[in-house]
Amino acid sequence: MVLSTRPFRIAVTGRPRPTVILVVTGVIAVGMLLGFGQIWAIPTWLALMTPFISRRMVLVLAGVSLVLSAVWVWLATDMIVPLLSVVQVVFTVISVGAVWANLWLWRLTQEAYEGQEAMARLAVSEERLRFARDLNDLLGQSLTDVATMTEHAERTLREDEEAAAAEMFAVRDLARRSLREVRTVVQNYRAVDLDEVLASVRAVLEAADVRCTVRAETEALTPEARTLLATVVREGATNVLKHSKAERCTITIEDGVLEMSNDGVTGPVGEHAPNGLAGLAQRLRAVGGTLEAAPGEGGRYLLRAAVPA
Repeated sequence: MVLSTRPFRIAVTGRPRPTVILVVTGVIAVGMLLGFGQIWAIPTWLALMTPFISRRMVLVLAGVSLVLSAVWVWLATDMIVPLLSVVQVVFTVISVGAVWANLWLWRLTQEAYEGQEAMARLAVSEERLRFARDLNDLLGQSLTDVATMTEHAERTLREDEEAAAAEMFAVRDLARRSLREVRTVVQNYRAVDLDEVLASVRAVLEAADVRCTVRAETEALTPEARTLLATVVREGATNVLKHSKAERCTITIEDGVLEMSNDGVTGPVGEHAPNGLAGLAQRLRAVGGTLEAAPGEGGRYLLRAAVPA
């Protein structure tokens, strides 16, 4: 029974057939049948073989085992016991059928998971195409106009410097307007839903056996503030998983102030990475906010971020 758990695990992971385990369990099954009359041992062994052989071969082996079991009973007792054959058939159907059903459910689940991954990749590709189309719509005509106006100003420069200067001022204004439009589009793409991030972080932490409590008032926050705090929450959750052995984590947001506290910090804390909390601190300072992160008493670590309300 201990060995019987291994082949199914190997089958669902797609690794090669465990010939040694199957041979050993086959010998054990035959020994239990011949030595102790345990007729369930052969159906159990057939169930172990099921993931690695064809269905026809399973049926052939099942028929052979029924015949051999009947012969053994006849030789051992000098009589044929139909009930034992019926019991062995029932055991075989249940054992082999259960493995077939589990393998079918496993493949169905795997296909569903792969389908979700494919849909996610497709969604990312569609979003990239949409972003590319938006940029092309914004910059394509603008850059064409800039190139045309610049060439015209270059030709005008030989005859009328003031007119050429006016055209270059127009080129400058067009470039600035295009830059503002691009920044607006990029800002919209970078917007993150804070409530979704909080729910996702909580699920991830609890999946890692970290008890997470969230108390957040997010309704009054501006879109920019929500995006910044969402980014801080994600970075804080990453640090909890990577740099601590936390068992509890508390996240509170009130009046634009985020406090994220966790236990499980046992060693000295290094400097913040430029692409981590240090970079987020710079982004918050740029909009008038603050970010502080430091260990406290009792192995706790507090991340505090404030954005303009």
